[in-house]
Formats: sequence, structure tokens, C-alpha cells
Amino acid sequence: AQDQHREGERPPPGWPGLTCPALASLPQLPGKKDLFIEADLMSPLDRIANVSILKVPSASQSSRRPHASACRAPGRASASDIVNADKAAGRIRKYKIIFSPQKFHTCEMVLEEEGIYGDVTWDEWSFYLLPLDDDIISMELPEFFRDYFLEGDQRWTGAVAQALQLLSSLFGPFTRTYGIGRCAKMVHELWHEAMEESEADNVGRKPMGHIFLIDRDVDYVTALCSQVVYEGLVDDMFRIKCGSVDFGPDVTSSDRSIKVLLNAQDKVFSKIRNEHFSRVFGFLSEKARNLQAQYDRRRGMDIKQMKTFVSQELKGLKQEHRLLSLHIGACESIMKKKTKQDFQELLKAEHTLLEGFDIRETIGFIEEHINRQVSPIESLRMLCLLSLTENGLAPKDFRSLKAQYLQSYGPEHLLTFHNLKRLGLLTEQVPGETLTAVESKVSKLVTDRAAGKLSDAFSSLAKKSHFRGISKKLGLIPRVDGEYDLKTPRDMAYVFSGAYVPLSCKLIEQVLERKSWLGLEEVVRLLGGNEFVVTDAALEENPACESQRVVLAVFLGGCTFSEISALRFLGKERGLQFIFLTTAITNSARLLESTVETRA
Repeated sequence: AQDQHREGERPPPGWPGLTCPALASLPQLPGKKDLFIEADLMSPLDRIANVSILKVPSASQSSRRPHASACRAPGRASASDIVNADKAAGRIRKYKIIFSPQKFHTCEMVLEEEGIYGDVTWDEWSFYLLPLDDDIISMELPEFFRDYFLEGDQRWTGAVAQALQLLSSLFGPFTRTYGIGRCAKMVHELWHEAMEESEADNVGRKPMGHIFLIDRDVDYVTALCSQVVYEGLVDDMFRIKCGSVDFGPDVTSSDRSIKVLLNAQDKVFSKIRNEHFSRVFGFLSEKARNLQAQYDRRRGMDIKQMKTFVSQELKGLKQEHRLLSLHIGACESIMKKKTKQDFQELLKAEHTLLEGFDIRETIGFIEEHINRQVSPIESLRMLCLLSLTENGLAPKDFRSLKAQYLQSYGPEHLLTFHNLKRLGLLTEQVPGETLTAVESKVSKLVTDRAAGKLSDAFSSLAKKSHFRGISKKLGLIPRVDGEYDLKTPRDMAYVFSGAYVPLSCKLIEQVLERKSWLGLEEVVRLLGGNEFVVTDAALEENPACESQRVVLAVFLGGCTFSEISALRFLGKERGLQFIFLTTAITNSARLLESTVETRA
């Protein structure tokens, strides 16, 4: 990326390939230092520069050495605790706080409230983008979802706008900007303001392609569905963090864990990451046979051939063999855990909810899941899926399921239910709050007063949710004769075993195909509006063919590996290259954990 930046200019701060000026200044501070780093920053730092370089060898235990703290949120209590503890003990030290990605005004307020404003100095580390792979860039802001969508805290929108401005300055402007969601609109406005300030920098530059911004709350259903592509399953089971995963003894078949970087450089992983899990074992078996055949070539070699083999091929074969063993171990571990958790029954219940059949039977399954205390997060996930697909739970069902959940997992989860309601993830139907498709048609033929009476009458019946309406209009539930062919998938539904096309991905597909939101007015209305299209007329007149095939998909609030796999599939089908920018990689567990409150 730096190579593509204009010659003679310094790349903007924040690009991950650059060193952190704030941290680089630490050696200039006199004496030994204690460095306190917030846990959330450790993994990103490790990807950029091994954390070991931050360690000071043979650090002195002197009570006079300075403290440096790297943190993200405004005003960490730990900083004031350290300073005040030193004051109480009569220790004299210097303190420096490094805020990432930026220092908010709130930070100064908190420091002042804690009485340490005059005792510390601070700096900023404009760390906005972390490339996780060839086509995935993360801002590593897992708190974005809760802060914005639950708390209404808009502080990170500026950081996203800065990240987009950074990408634009590095790679060129975008020809068309599409978006949907309140946050997407806000980010675009902030970004547009920043672009206007530096408009001269983009004059005559080659366009990068198109960009699509989408809020996570536009499509909660996809984020809550069980992932069945390999990369998604690995994330669900082992938690991929900053593009790497820790495989434990159950995978490594040893007494130690191994940290593995999962990206396109892994020749085994790159072939199976987007595959449905049912196809992974077949590929791994074939790969094992091919590797064995390459090893067997050694037999019958003369000395010269053996020397060439050892110097050029053996190291690569050993590396592939090691990775193959790890991925086979991961698959076996996944199979054991999924069998134990009755994964197939869980998938069947999910698919039933998505299709809208046998809802009473599925409610019974969820009740059993709750009463068996299988998992608080899994039970919550199924409750939310039920609510989202049915546009809220009937009052009787809501009260019953809520009571059973609180009895099984504790009354402290009352706060969790409150959070889920605020997010719209788990709601109770209110009589007359929505119109079914039948009501909508009938109400057009009668007066408002009569329509109100009809609405009251219909309210006692099962309602068709917005999800049902959206699903029908966009064809999210594939209709196939017989079983869905996972070996040669024909659409993006393969990422959910052919049961469901991710709504977020379908929206992106439809809008790119139409080059606008025209024809999707009803879908947009059901999604809450806030859609937009902005075209750069000057760039449209002289489009560069290659760049027009690039689409930057920006997920605000998190993106799942299932969505990434689905859009990669779409890219292959349509000749598009998708690049993903997300505030963080998410999945159902991470999303729900961010809403859970356990304070009694």
C-alpha cells in the first residue's frame, strides 16, 4: 500500500505498515520504563511488531522509572489508580498515556476528575487499519457495536471516516458510494467533509472502485445464524483473533497450544476457508495423498536430485504437512464438539425459523435448550432468531420464555433482556403495531377507521414479520427440488447449507446490479430507510475498467466470516473483487456477549 502512495509524500499516519510514532518515542524517555498495554491492543500490536520488542531487558526495579500506558477508551481508571498509589507511597515518577486511535475530549475530563491531569503527558497513536488478509482490513474496534447501537455513543464514527479518508488517500477516490443505515449515513457525511478539505489531493487520481457501507443492525439474522463454512466454524469454536487462532492440545495432539496465522499464505487453509464444512474432510484427505506422493518422489533420486529436493521443496512440504495436520485436528475437534452439542438439531431448528414453518415445535426445542442449561449464549441466540424472524414474540410466549431463561441462568440477565429489547433483537409483539401483507392490501380498500378495526382483529393472529416480507421480496430462502448441491453451489446460500442467502450480501448484490436502490423501495422501507447513493460524475465519465470491478464492503458493527465467504463467491460469479473493511470480525457469540449484563 505504501508503494502505491504518491512518490515524495509521507503516507498518512495510521496505516498498519508504519511504526507507531508514540511508541517509538518511548526509548527517548530516560531510564527504565513500565509499559501497561490494554488487553484489546495486544493482538493488533503483535501483528504489526512482535510484542517482544516492547519488552525492556533486565528492567530495573527502581521506584523512579517512568510509566507509559497505551489504552483505547477515554480515561482508564487503572491510570489514575497507578498515579494515586504512587503519590500515596511517596514515589516520584513520570507518566505518559498513549491513546489509540485518538484522544477524545472525554479523556481529559476523566483525567481532571481523577485529579491526575497535571501529572501525566499524553500522545495519540492514529491506528485505524489492520490488514488481516489480502482482502480483509479490520479496525479492531469490537466495542463499536455496543457503543453505537446500544449506548448511542457516536465517538467511533469519526474514526471510521478517518479510516476511509486514509484508504482514499492511499488508493484513490471511489466512483460510486452506496450505503444503508443511520450509522452508514453519518460516517459518509463525516467522510465527505474530510474529503472536501483535501479535495485537491484527489485531482487526476485513478479511481479505486465502488464502496458500500452497511450497518450491522440492517441484518442481525445473518450474524446470529450458525456458521458452517470452515473459517466461520473455526471462529465459532476457537475464536480467531486478529487473523490468528490458538489451537489447543485437543487439536495439536500434544501438551501445548500452537498459535496459527490464518490467511491466504497458508496453502491448506486458503483452499478450504470458504468451503462448506461437509466438503473439507474430502479436500484434506486428497491433500494428504498428494503430499505423500511428493514425499515418495525421493525414492530413486540420485544425489544431485536429492540435493535439489532438500534445498527447494522439502521445507515447503514439511510446512504444508504441519498445517495439514493442524487443520485435520481442528476438523476432528469441531466434529466432536458439534456432535456433543446436537449441532444438526440446532441447524434444523434454525432453518425452520428462517423458513417460517413449525414455529411451535421450534419454541419447544428452545424451551428444552433453556431448561437443559446447554449454554446461556446459545439459548439467547435462538430466542433472538425466533424474535427477529417472527417480528417479535407473542406476549404469552415472550413472558414464558423469559421466565424460563431467568430461572435457568439467573435473574441478573434481566438487564440483558433490556439491552436486547433496545437493540430490537428480542422484542414482544404489541397488538396492532405491524400490518400483515393481508392487512396492507385490505387497508387500501377501506377507510382509516375501518382499517384500525381490522388491524385490531388481525393482531390476535400470527403476524408476518419484516424479515418474512424482506425474505420473500429478495428471495432469501432458495427453492430447490431435492437437496441443495453443496459441491457445486449456485448461489450464496451455500454458506448456510442452502437454507438462506445472507440478507446483507443479497442487498449488496442487488444494489450493485441495479447501480441504485431503484426497485428496492419496499425492502428499504421495511429496513428503516437511510439508504443513499453518491456518484462522482467526473470519475464516471472516464471509468477505468479494472477499478470498476473493485468493491469495498464496509461493515459498521462487525462482519462475519460467512458474509465474507458469500461475497467472495459472488465476486467469482460476477467478476468482482471484494475488499472488506470492518470495525471488527464478529459472530453470534461476540455480538450477544457485548449485550450481556451480569451485574446483579
